[in-house]
Amino acid sequence: SLKMASDSPESLMTLCTDYCLRNLEGTLCYLLDNETLRLHPDIFLPSEICDKLVNEYVELVKTDSIFEPHESFFTLFSDPRSTRLARIHLREHIVQDQDLEAIRKQDLVELYLTNCEKLTAKSLQTLVSFSHTLISLSLFGCCNIFYEEENPGGCEDDCLVNPTRQVLVKDFTFEGFSRLRFLNLGRLIEGVNVETLLRPLASLAALDLSGIQLNDVGFLTQWKDSLVSLVLYNMDLSEEHIQVIAQLRKLRHLDISRDHLSSYYKFKLTRRVLNLFVENLVNLTSLDISGHTMLENCTIPSMEEKMGQTSIEPAKSSIAPFRGLKRPLQFLGLFETSLCRLTHIPAYKVSGDKNEEQVLNAIEAYTEHRPEITSRAINLLFDIARIERCSQLLRALQLVITALKCHKDDKNIQVTGSAALFYLTNSEYRMEQSVKLRRQVIQVVLNGMESYQEVTVQRNCCLTLCNFSIPEELEFQYRRVNELLLNILNQSRQDESIQRIAVHLCNALVCQVDNDHKEAVGKMGFVMTMLKLIQKKLADKTCDQVMEFSWSALWNITDETPDNCEMFLNYSGMKLFLECLKEFPEKQELHRNMLGLLGNVAEVKELRPQLMTSQFISVFSNLLESKADGIEVSYNACGVLSHIMFDGPEAWGICEPHREEVVKRMWAAIQSWDINSRRNINYRSFEPILRLLPQGISPVSQHWATWALYNLVSVYPDKYCPLLIKEGGIPLLKDMIQMVSARQETKEMARKVIEHCSNFKEENMDTSR
Repeated sequence: SLKMASDSPESLMTLCTDYCLRNLEGTLCYLLDNETLRLHPDIFLPSEICDKLVNEYVELVKTDSIFEPHESFFTLFSDPRSTRLARIHLREHIVQDQDLEAIRKQDLVELYLTNCEKLTAKSLQTLVSFSHTLISLSLFGCCNIFYEEENPGGCEDDCLVNPTRQVLVKDFTFEGFSRLRFLNLGRLIEGVNVETLLRPLASLAALDLSGIQLNDVGFLTQWKDSLVSLVLYNMDLSEEHIQVIAQLRKLRHLDISRDHLSSYYKFKLTRRVLNLFVENLVNLTSLDISGHTMLENCTIPSMEEKMGQTSIEPAKSSIAPFRGLKRPLQFLGLFETSLCRLTHIPAYKVSGDKNEEQVLNAIEAYTEHRPEITSRAINLLFDIARIERCSQLLRALQLVITALKCHKDDKNIQVTGSAALFYLTNSEYRMEQSVKLRRQVIQVVLNGMESYQEVTVQRNCCLTLCNFSIPEELEFQYRRVNELLLNILNQSRQDESIQRIAVHLCNALVCQVDNDHKEAVGKMGFVMTMLKLIQKKLADKTCDQVMEFSWSALWNITDETPDNCEMFLNYSGMKLFLECLKEFPEKQELHRNMLGLLGNVAEVKELRPQLMTSQFISVFSNLLESKADGIEVSYNACGVLSHIMFDGPEAWGICEPHREEVVKRMWAAIQSWDINSRRNINYRSFEPILRLLPQGISPVSQHWATWALYNLVSVYPDKYCPLLIKEGGIPLLKDMIQMVSARQETKEMARKVIEHCSNFKEENMDTSR
């Protein structure tokens, strides 16, 4: 089978880094004066490890809601004698002036600061301390880094009203940054003189001026012998710009793309301009002209265009100017242009909106710095996944996961990304996905639910979770996913469809899990939340899926979990049970769920006295005659009464109805059931049933328990014979057959159970030698 890119296990380095970051105090650090993290004095770490620690820390703070950031984290790297930093990538609000200041003695070679809006001009001064070693620098989206705070004049009352004002720093330049080759100033704020800023740089190789408007770019020609990459995304171009670009003969990568929605552009791309680039920029291997409107026709006649096999040979190019290329381009950006739909495009990789390959190339190319374009590309992928089959499923999934992690606070990406995930994880694609990849999906879905209270995102995320095996695949995030769902259900104004999906998920999560999980979820307020939902539905007089799922969830969460049974009683659960019976006398599924739950409550000896009222006993007795849901309602009502009878006549603290009368009705009910009934029930343990066998105080309870075992081992032998044998049921049945008080028909039935189990054992005995 195809080896999946995401399938290889994490490297030891990654696992160790992650562990150390989550347990800093206890691995690399100790706490000084109970508050400041300090590196142990005998630790010396090379840059490969320090870079990874810093970069992973930023990633964890950004994408893992459970991870706690540390105030003094960056101070751990303040001394180059014990820690070395070389290449670090810092993002968003995670990094502040004092963090960069803390590492100023390090000899950084590469520093990427992406959208670090908290950095101010103080950090410009810190950058100077890296000037002698920096080769690559990105200040993309650091919109406040050229502002400093200034106290206006003498401090009178004005200081209280306006203590500081932001002032633009105009005198900073890259003087002294002698080794700097790669520079990204994307989304630099207006008012900074780019030419003055850059003039001191001797030999720039790559420059990104995305989103900056410059009328005169003539100064770029000073690097015509060194510049190999130029990005002018969203710059409104003119003829002068084109003439300057054509002189940069060393260029290998040119990006003049734009977001066609962002504003009105006067410039239209023509055949002549493209010809000029092809003739002059002879080293070009990558060109991006996405979002451009073409003024005159650059394409060859359509008859000729459709001929022959699809080709990437420049000589056959459907885009006329590219026929002059010496060889196909490595990358050509044509996203949201009409050119991407042509047949012969002379490039190995094309971004566009024509097919899945082009769309994935677009997501890959633009995710990091262009969320506005990325969300539209993901929207196209969503349509492909919804309508056709994705042929590059793993790549698609990984790209969407990356985009969702990278832009956790971008509403458009969260909406389109979570919708795409729903289609990319459905059962059709299930076989192709590794455990690791599916876990990554769950993580980003939960991040989305945490960050966004927005209805569409919440619905998409809940629907996506329904594509997983529950509870197995969600168990590694068990607490978190339950907290998020309960949080959704506890919101006062609730979208009906989300409520339905969330209750369904809650129910599935407490089905077939260990009791400690159930107890933990009970303590989170699960029982209370379900009862509130039931109360709301009762008030509206509606018995819908939410009502049924809520009772089902209570049935599951109280299974062999006495604490949750007690909560159910304490929060007036019995009152709601009676009201639901009265309001919805015909709803069979509802009755089954409610009685299943009461069966769990009745199994807890300490709670049974609370069921011992005339009203409750009458209700249970009347339900013995119910034909709802086959035998389920009658069976469960009889189970509840069997546990109550088991406490003996002295526990019967009511005058009406009489104990004997109820016993009579129980016998009649059991005798009316078909022993071959197929069941709507799932036992994980027979312990509560088996405890009713070795006793003489209530023969009818003994009979109910024996009937239950007989029905289950005869209808589902593969599942229940081994369970009964494992839990020691056979000796208990044999002892019961010897009891004087046991009824003859009960003994007969017990013999049949034993016979079934021994036949089963013989049939399944391993005879291979």
